[in-house]
Amino acid sequence: MAKFLLTSTYTVEGLHGLRQDGGTRRTEVVRALIENAGGRMEALYFGFGQYDTYVVCDLPDLRTAAALAVTIRASGGLDTRISPLLAPEEVDDALGMQVAYQPPGA
Repeated sequence: MAKFLLTSTYTVEGLHGLRQDGGTRRTEVVRALIENAGGRMEALYFGFGQYDTYVVCDLPDLRTAAALAVTIRASGGLDTRISPLLAPEEVDDALGMQVAYQPPGA
């Protein structure tokens, strides 16, 4: 499984739904969505910054991540983005890879 961060901003329609359902109920809905896709939700937080929600989860693959993001955005209640997360060891592995690259103008 790969780890992902889903960040979302509520639309006006989505905020009305949040007021109606409450944060705990929305968290249950997101957890069920992720689990039904074969993943596991690690945490969901609400925020007051650039995004309204932050979800850290494990998903089977990029295809599943894309399907969730598209499904959530298409609902109209949230503008959602999904980012893969790398563990420090994965970064170390990537830094150890030899990659041939020619910079512009070189």
